[in-house]
Amino acid sequence: MNDGHGDWNFYLRTLSNGARDSTDPASDPSILQSVKKLHELCKSEKSDDLVARIYPQINKLFQRSVGSLSQSQSQSQSETFKGLLLLAILQFFLDFGDVVLHDADPSLRTFFRSCLSREFADPVVAEATCEFLNANKKKLLTSFPSLLPQFFPLLLKLIAWNGEKLEKSFLKIFPGLISPGSFLPLFPSIIDLPILVVALEKVERSSGSLVGGSIASIQKSTAPEMLLALMDEAYTGSTIGDGGGDSESEDNNSLDVADPLFLELLKDENDGLAERHRASPALTAALQAAVSGPQSEKMKQTLQIVPRLLDVYFAVALQDANDSLICALIPLLMTRNSTMFPEKKFSYEIRKRLLEFMLAAFQRSPDFIALLKKPIIDRLAEAYDDPPKTELALQLCWAIGEYGGGGESHKDVARELFENLELLLYENLSSSRIGLRQESGIGSGSDFRRALQSRLLCFVITAIAKLATYHRELLPRARVALGKVVRSRISDARVWRRAHDYLGLMNEPGICWSVLGPSRVSDKRLPGTVNWSEGGRKMVGHVPMYILGEQQGPPFHDLSFSDILPRDSAGKASF
Repeated sequence: MNDGHGDWNFYLRTLSNGARDSTDPASDPSILQSVKKLHELCKSEKSDDLVARIYPQINKLFQRSVGSLSQSQSQSQSETFKGLLLLAILQFFLDFGDVVLHDADPSLRTFFRSCLSREFADPVVAEATCEFLNANKKKLLTSFPSLLPQFFPLLLKLIAWNGEKLEKSFLKIFPGLISPGSFLPLFPSIIDLPILVVALEKVERSSGSLVGGSIASIQKSTAPEMLLALMDEAYTGSTIGDGGGDSESEDNNSLDVADPLFLELLKDENDGLAERHRASPALTAALQAAVSGPQSEKMKQTLQIVPRLLDVYFAVALQDANDSLICALIPLLMTRNSTMFPEKKFSYEIRKRLLEFMLAAFQRSPDFIALLKKPIIDRLAEAYDDPPKTELALQLCWAIGEYGGGGESHKDVARELFENLELLLYENLSSSRIGLRQESGIGSGSDFRRALQSRLLCFVITAIAKLATYHRELLPRARVALGKVVRSRISDARVWRRAHDYLGLMNEPGICWSVLGPSRVSDKRLPGTVNWSEGGRKMVGHVPMYILGEQQGPPFHDLSFSDILPRDSAGKASF
């Protein structure tokens, strides 16, 4: 057999020499070429005998290459060749494993643990790894479905350190990282990708190049200190993250290598924990330093990539994840809404996606509102802590009202949520801290505060009215609550007007249900209910006169609903 470049026996002898214990396989680049040529020959000849003859040498070469990794402690060109060699051998195992009865799963895991954990920062190895995973994506997901989810922390290091150069390729394999076992722990890891960059850059500054095992040595060397720190915390009550004056390295405001979160960020495998310890003063100092100082190019690229990763994650979640996983994810969204990398644009983009997904999840399964009653109530109580928490609270108010507190079968939960909305409303009316009354301070800060809190109050009023419309036993209490708003001296006319309008609607049950009732089609119909979905085929004459109260002149019967319904940017009628 001759492929035009030399006899296959020459390539086989080259492999035999590379598999000897006395040589480093990566010291001879021709070994990689031999593996690729023999692979091509096996594919073109379609000979099982040829595969069986080559396999022993390929397998020995793999074991020898893996063994030599632990002996190398410095970055060199041979490290890159070794990574490429192992990927070429893994491709042989995947393509011909059935012929020689070789289970590629242990070999793949060995590559991740022994090679990629040391070489992820090598741009050549990182790119080749992404190409390998993409080329074998279908087989990996069907034959080894737990592989990528298990090593997602290591794979996230690829994109965190290599940035936009790998983004296009990485996004293709990213859905394969999502499985029932990785779904929850993957979310905070995506959010914390900028913090991972901070940790990796810290390692590079303190220990040199990341290629060649720096992180592995740090994790190994800090294990005894971590054990002592855990014992100290257990017996004395001190916090591991406190770290006295000796815990800081030469870099000011940077993570200490013994910090538990530091080691957690740098892990390579999924341990199944959905959230990590974050009560670390060192972490807070490191993040503030990362934001206040000049950003590295890696950090800038990561801040751009994370929102796009979240888009893919949430799209896969809505399409493939079951209700149990999504319901368990929502409290994490609420927690991380105010806990993330403190860069303004990044925070805005992430919070926007968190809230959009949360509302989409409630729309998919309104029962989540009842199941998550406790965390929802807790977030309502935090509405005044800061703007992100206020925004989360008002979106939760909207969801409570829109989906009737979980639906018709959750009356007890709806009543409890209603009571918390009442409390939120009465605190607004009685306390000067909301800023809706006249404030002594002036300026853009107080104006923003008043505007945000007025918006929150409008959402609370709407949620009370919608919840009472859905659960009519709450109507008397809703009238009392809204009546107090109407009688109070609210400086914001929008708040007063909204309460006034809702009180008027409550006097017309059919119209109230049409305007404030659930958007989903329901069998629950009241006399005079308007079906807005028929707006394009109805005339204004079909609309009861109450809703036309502000129209100038008599209602002309040749007009359509579109003339009186405000429309949003998507062309849908809205209120």
